[in-house]
Amino acid sequence: MKTNIRNFIALILFLIFNTTIASAEIKIGFVEIQKILKDAPQTVAANKKLEKEFTKRTATLKKTVKKIKDKESAFRKNSMTMSDGERSKKQKEIQALKIDAQRTEREVREDIDLRRREEIAKVQKQVNIAVEKVAKEQNYDLVLYQGVAYAGKKVDITNIVIKALGSLGK
Repeated sequence: MKTNIRNFIALILFLIFNTTIASAEIKIGFVEIQKILKDAPQTVAANKKLEKEFTKRTATLKKTVKKIKDKESAFRKNSMTMSDGERSKKQKEIQALKIDAQRTEREVREDIDLRRREEIAKVQKQVNIAVEKVAKEQNYDLVLYQGVAYAGKKVDITNIVIKALGSLGK
């Protein structure tokens, strides 16, 4: 699939260069999406929003884990003086707490991942708007995202798009 896309892009570039060499110069830009998603102000805001949204649940989970560790410590300390039945009951209780905590941790992690994907999708929409805005304002004929083996600094417009995203967020 990737090779098909690369071949398609190469064919388009070949056709564009082949037909425009005689007529006019083409302006090409390249955008490094990973850098934009890392440095965009919208990404920073989304990360803060997610952190705030899940702070209470992660703090509760941390308290639960600490409580389990305290119970395990107390169990190890007192297990020699317990009867076999009491020891078995405490072990089962601690094991049940661990299983419940693991389930809760998995649920929190899944919820965070889901919300992160939702926020990234929103940021990607804004990135597309910013790329289109920069391309139109600066008269780019073609802006590439991925599938490029090499892009020199002359065609890299990533920082310009990040600045445009800053003005979109306002």
